[in-house]
Amino acid sequence: MKRTLLLCLALSLACSAAAADVVTLKNGDRVTGAIVRADAKALTIKTDAMGEVAIARDAVATIAADQPLYLGLSDGQTVVGTVRTADANLRVDTRDTGSVTLAPTSVQTIRSEAEQAAYLAEIERYKNPGLLDLWSGAVDLGLSLTSGNSENLNFAFGGHAVRETKRDKTSFYFAEVYGRSEVAGVSETTANAIRGGGRYEVFLSDRWTVFGFGDLEHDEFQQLDLRLVLGGGVGYYFIKNDRTEFQVFGGGNLNKEYFSDDTRRTSGEIMVGQGLSSKISDRFSFLERFAVFPNLSEGGEYRMIFDSSAVTTLNKWLAWHLTFSDRYISNPVPGSESNDILLTTGLRLSFAR
Repeated sequence: MKRTLLLCLALSLACSAAAADVVTLKNGDRVTGAIVRADAKALTIKTDAMGEVAIARDAVATIAADQPLYLGLSDGQTVVGTVRTADANLRVDTRDTGSVTLAPTSVQTIRSEAEQAAYLAEIERYKNPGLLDLWSGAVDLGLSLTSGNSENLNFAFGGHAVRETKRDKTSFYFAEVYGRSEVAGVSETTANAIRGGGRYEVFLSDRWTVFGFGDLEHDEFQQLDLRLVLGGGVGYYFIKNDRTEFQVFGGGNLNKEYFSDDTRRTSGEIMVGQGLSSKISDRFSFLERFAVFPNLSEGGEYRMIFDSSAVTTLNKWLAWHLTFSDRYISNPVPGSESNDILLTTGLRLSFAR
């Protein structure tokens, strides 16, 4: 009985060893384990002794995999089977169509069965995300205090949240700036502005989109109790990749304004603008948006908005930001200025789901 158990154990170990994947390097070294994944840069193999090991793809001479692998090709097809290097090509022994010979340059990705399942699950997640899934964004904080002969408080708070899938993009933003000073017992508000809104965008293609949006704004020093803007339009991405997005857009909207001097205005507006988001380096990014709103109800009048942020990443969840924002109206109510500029800086706390 004992000899039978030992024989079974030996056979099991032999089968495990025989089923192991082997990666041979150009310097002659061999790495044995289970191939996990590969892309254009590296191949990852899981070993018993060292865990997952990443090997530069151009350092690999041959592959011998006894487990079925999923090979993603440059033409979008996926070939499944055991893999051997043969005459500088990859021979894939598939279950249904026999052997297939592939040039290494045509293979974009290699995944194990578990990695392929995780990849397909992630695709499905982007197609049908949950209500709270795929959100990312940040919260901005800024504060300055002085005390002594004068008391000064300046506070800035803001944030944004974005969820982008393969078919649509949802975004929200909020910003508030408040300032107060006190000199010789006399207190005075020096800044009080609140802005917020949301936008929903549907991708018609890789470049074209349609969108709807809503904005709310309050600015004490423009005597603006509330501005409500509802509209929509069409956008086109001239650049859209992992590091840079540049979009131009146009459309129309309804603008309702309520001022503290009892002025009430309702206007139809045209909207023309552009937006830029660029990750200049791993630690520095720049965002900018500009739009002009010619007034259809009052000829010659218009609004303009401009927002920009420079962000320096300190770690995965913490960054430093410098944000500049300008709001211009050509027809302010008596006693207020046309232009209102906000400049804030402080910490940014990032999140992602």
